[in-house]
Amino acid sequence: MATDSTNDFSSELEELREDLPAAVDEAAIKRMRVVAHALDEGVRVPGTDFKVGLDPIVGILPGAGDAAAAGVSLYLVAEAARMGVSQSTLLRMLANVGVDAVIGSVPVLGVIFDAFWKANKWNLKLALEDLAEKDGQSDGGPEVVTIE
Repeated sequence: MATDSTNDFSSELEELREDLPAAVDEAAIKRMRVVAHALDEGVRVPGTDFKVGLDPIVGILPGAGDAAAAGVSLYLVAEAARMGVSQSTLLRMLANVGVDAVIGSVPVLGVIFDAFWKANKWNLKLALEDLAEKDGQSDGGPEVVTIE
């Protein structure tokens, strides 16, 4: 059932947020969550528990709709990069956006694909997992320094 998977995903995100280092930009995480939700599951399909977002809706516009959705999806990748997510995770995120854009641009089939391929939710999860793993570790990435 779609509601169960949505609730499971939300609780999974909350658990990941608890594991994040204190230095993580909470406002950025909130913005990323809002964008992912709007693109992937912001609207419930009437009469069902299934949710779709703006991605498949704007994807109805040939070419331009999928390009616009991909552009907004790249915001999540850029925000993740700014917060210091590893290159390998950023590449996985870019691959998710690429698959979404390429297959989503196929007439008719692409709209259906976009309704089920929740690239932005997955990208948010990937970014949070990566940031949670970095708690207490240093990989040479950006460090937050506090000056007193």
